[in-house]
Amino acid sequence: MRPVLPLIRFGLLVGLLQAAVPIAAAPQDDWKLVWSDEFNAARIDRRKWRFDVDCWGGGNDERQCYTKSARNAGIENGKLVITARHERSSGHALPKHLRAASAASGAQATRQFSSARLSTRGKAAWRYGKIEVRARLPQGQGTWPAIWMLPRADTYGAWAASGEIDVLETVNLGVACQSCSTGREDTILGTLHFGDRWPRNTLRSEEFHAAAVLEGFHTFAVEWEPGQITWQLDGQTYARRVASEWWSAGTKKPGAPFDREFYLILNLAIGGKLAEGRGLGGVHADGYPKRFEIDWVRVWQKPAHGVTPRRKGGN
Repeated sequence: MRPVLPLIRFGLLVGLLQAAVPIAAAPQDDWKLVWSDEFNAARIDRRKWRFDVDCWGGGNDERQCYTKSARNAGIENGKLVITARHERSSGHALPKHLRAASAASGAQATRQFSSARLSTRGKAAWRYGKIEVRARLPQGQGTWPAIWMLPRADTYGAWAASGEIDVLETVNLGVACQSCSTGREDTILGTLHFGDRWPRNTLRSEEFHAAAVLEGFHTFAVEWEPGQITWQLDGQTYARRVASEWWSAGTKKPGAPFDREFYLILNLAIGGKLAEGRGLGGVHADGYPKRFEIDWVRVWQKPAHGVTPRRKGGN
């Protein structure tokens, strides 16, 4: 979730709808691979990824500092591993894009956890496409891994008037859950944020119980097309939204704000309002370090929708 204003992720606590039986996935033979990272190099490819480094907490009272340390993000056996550690970590209290305009631009903060957040901001962004990430998710009370997208430019206004696409979020996987068939938390979330600027923003979100994600690697995806966005788990669609369900206060254009280029973000947060308000409550410090393992990232586009031109260090 975008670190712009406080409480923006807290909106996920309301308006969540339960998804029903998975919908059959659409044929894939008309997609063209336009960007990928298989994580086969010895180090993270800085031509493709950048690090956000701060201790702000995402505007959601998250408890980590994001660093660029190899202790928090690196390549292991052909996988990107984002590692959250239970350790004191210090750094800027504000993210870089807010520091310049703040009287407290030099303020520092100390958190009890360290982690990492990587994005393709300024390196690659896409307008429509199928975004796929194969990953193994961390578990435990207070864990909050996310795969999500923000607009390359705030064409229609500041968050959330220009939109946000959450490919996947989970909180507290594996903890005791009375409503889950296995007795363990297994909920995945797919969400759109849109409407007006905070705090007049709104969202549409789906929850889906998927016991399979408690074990091994799985492929999480969105198929983002003009007027429609669907969410998939291992090739099966579990949620769908259409343009009549979203809007932007910044324009009357049909399809806005999800008609512009968006970039990709991968991060592992610890704590925060959504995670700490669910499950067993708060953050439990057992089982650290926590690992968010990403096997690969692939972006596909349909020629009929136009293929986004390559940028420096992109494809």
